[in-house]
Amino acid sequence: MALILTDEQQMLAEAADGLLGEEGVGALRRLRDDRDPDGLSRDLWRTFGEMGLAGVMIDEAHGGSGLGAVEAGVIAEALGKHLTPSPFLGSSVLGAGLIVDLGSAEQKDRWLPGVAEGEAILALALEEGGRHAPHRIAARAERDGNGFRLNGSKAFVLDGHVADALIVAARTSGKVGDREGVSLFLVDPGTAGVAIERTAMVDAHNAARIMLDDVRVDADALLGELDGAGPALDRVLDLGRGCAAASLVGAGAQAFDLTLDYLRTRTQFGRAIGEFQALQHRAAHLFTELEIARAAVLGALQTLDRPGVAPAQAARAVAVAKAKAGQVAELAVQEAVQMHGGVGMTDEFDVGLYMKRVRVLNETLGDVGHHQEALATADGW
Repeated sequence: MALILTDEQQMLAEAADGLLGEEGVGALRRLRDDRDPDGLSRDLWRTFGEMGLAGVMIDEAHGGSGLGAVEAGVIAEALGKHLTPSPFLGSSVLGAGLIVDLGSAEQKDRWLPGVAEGEAILALALEEGGRHAPHRIAARAERDGNGFRLNGSKAFVLDGHVADALIVAARTSGKVGDREGVSLFLVDPGTAGVAIERTAMVDAHNAARIMLDDVRVDADALLGELDGAGPALDRVLDLGRGCAAASLVGAGAQAFDLTLDYLRTRTQFGRAIGEFQALQHRAAHLFTELEIARAAVLGALQTLDRPGVAPAQAARAVAVAKAKAGQVAELAVQEAVQMHGGVGMTDEFDVGLYMKRVRVLNETLGDVGHHQEALATADGW
């Protein structure tokens, strides 16, 4: 398949870019400076629903657009380009993806229309340590009458402080690190024993810490089969990684564009600094790297959409894309700050905000090293 967007996908990309570009980085600055308690715009999330963006991967029967990973990726790229705080990754991609994959008819009817409309927010409570380790789950769920009792803690829960429902990964058998024995539960954040602490990250986006202390849920809170969440988690995490990689490309490319504008307008010794050959060489190198990263990401998203692709093949494509996008976006923001000079790290200039966002996106769902190790392990090293 050609590594280009179809006409329909390009139209979707332009629609998302046009919507988010109305305020651009100003939306992030306003939410940050006003110390908004949610850290995101509910009105914008509803607009996402009205435009069909929030339900991009939800089937039409539940109010969504019924599209695929590539379409989710172009939306994620626009979010990265404009640094817009949004529950799209946590809710529309990870949360809705799990309910689409594993949910009962009742669970789908309960949550998917709300997400598609931009009214409901889901959050996946998976991580427990300082680094991405999706199978190192220590939180436990034990049988309790007709339901379950959950205990443990979760970190880096994207938009967990504003979620209408938490999807909690807990161990129901086996030991920490086992790929089997993990189950998923839909938990109301208002349930007794659930404590949520918002953590505004360095890039002014949102995550949460969640404590579960004897949290009791009914049997119908189980999402999918008992002990059997592992394969579905792998699938949705690969989708989330592809979208995070797309956001990295969006952020890196916009930092590059800001730098090009600066090179054209900043003068030194009576000349625009963009005329200096050393800076031209650095800009040309960065341009080619961004194009390679964009191709890797689009190729991974297309692989996820292709019927019959083996899980290992999809995981490999996504690992390449996330690692490459992370490396290149990091180079883009470093070069942006370097070529801006000292002013690049002042809050007046946006490039510092892009550097912070890239650092967080790199850690989201596995950094460069995590995915390089995954590739090496798959090759038997």
